[in-house]
Amino acid sequence: MKAAVLHQPRTPLVIEDVAIGKPGPREVLVRTAAVGVCHSDLHFVDGAYPHPLPTIPGHEAAGVVEQVGAEVRTVKPGDHVITCLSAYCGHCEHCLTGHLSLCTEPDTRRREDEAPRLVAPHGKAMHQFLNLSAFAEQMLIHEHALVAIRRDMPLDRAALIGCAVTTGMGAVIHTARVQPGETVAVIGCGGIGLATVNSAAIAGAGRIIAIDRVPGKLQLAREFGATDVIDASDGNVLDAVRTLTGGGVHHAFEAIGLKETTEQAFAMLRRGGTATVIGMIAPGVKIELKGSDFLGEKRIQGSLMGSNRFPVDMPRMVDFYMAGRLHLDALIAQRLPLARINDAFDELRRGELARSVILFD
Repeated sequence: MKAAVLHQPRTPLVIEDVAIGKPGPREVLVRTAAVGVCHSDLHFVDGAYPHPLPTIPGHEAAGVVEQVGAEVRTVKPGDHVITCLSAYCGHCEHCLTGHLSLCTEPDTRRREDEAPRLVAPHGKAMHQFLNLSAFAEQMLIHEHALVAIRRDMPLDRAALIGCAVTTGMGAVIHTARVQPGETVAVIGCGGIGLATVNSAAIAGAGRIIAIDRVPGKLQLAREFGATDVIDASDGNVLDAVRTLTGGGVHHAFEAIGLKETTEQAFAMLRRGGTATVIGMIAPGVKIELKGSDFLGEKRIQGSLMGSNRFPVDMPRMVDFYMAGRLHLDALIAQRLPLARINDAFDELRRGELARSVILFD
C-alpha cells in the first residue's frame, strides 16, 4: 500500500510502498477514505514530541472495514468506521471507571514476539503511530480503536470526528461539563478550537468568546456559534475578556498549546472558574500561575482527547452533524491527495486554515 512515511523529524514525509499484515485476533483491516491533518501530527513531524522512527503519522481518520480477525465483535466487512487514537483495553482501572481515554495498557498493540503490523520496503518493522498510522491507504488496528457509524455520513467529514471534534466537544461536555448559560472563552480557532466553540453552543453556553490572530478564523468562529470575537493581535486580551463578561469567564479553553495562552486562560477566569488545557504543550515547558488566584477557587485542568468514551460519543456526534447542529462542512478548508501531504503540513505551519483533509480513491 502507499503511505506517507516520516524517517526523521523536520524532514518531508516520503510516499512509499509499505507492507501491511493480515488481521489477527481482535484486529480490523480498514480501507482509509479520509484523514484530517491535525496539529498534533505536526508536533511529532517537527520533533516537538518524540516518536520511534520510521513511522506513518496520521490519526484523524475514517474508512471502510475490509477484513476482520478472529474474535472481533463490534464491526464487520463493509462497515463505515471512524478511528480513534484512544484505543482502550476494556479491563484496566481507567476503563472500568469510564475513563477510556486514559488507558495505557498494551493489549491493543502486537507484542514484540509477534509479526509487526507494518513493514518498511527494506523489511524492517515500522512503528505504528498512535495505534493507527492513518496517512496510508489501509490501517490495521485493534477493534477498540474504531467504531461503526451510519452509512449516510460523508466520510471526509466523519474523519474530523476522529480527533478535532471528539477533542473539542469532549473537553466541553465531559472534561469541563459546561452548563447552560455559562460564559466560555476559546483561545485558538483552528480545527479543535472551532469544534470547541461549536460544542459550547450545543451545550447552551450563554456567551462564547473566540480568540485568535487570524481574521478568517474569527469569522469562522462566529459561524460556529461564537457570540463575540477578539483579535489577539489588537491589544490586551485579558482586559477585553473582562470587559465583555464583567470580570471573567466561567470556562476558558486553551486550544493552541503555548505557555502564554495557557497562562492567559487561567488569568481570564472569574472566581470559581475553570481553565481547560486542550493544546499539546511541549515537553519541558513550565506554566506560571499566580498562587493567590487559587484563593478564588479557580481551577486548571488538562483534557486528553476530550475525556472521550468514543464508541458512544462518535455515533452521537454523527447524529449531531446529520441534524445540522455540528458544523463540519465549513471546518474543511481544502481536500488534497496523499501526494500533497507535505503541502498540508506547510499550510498547518502557516496557521491560516482550519483543516486540511487527505482523500483516498
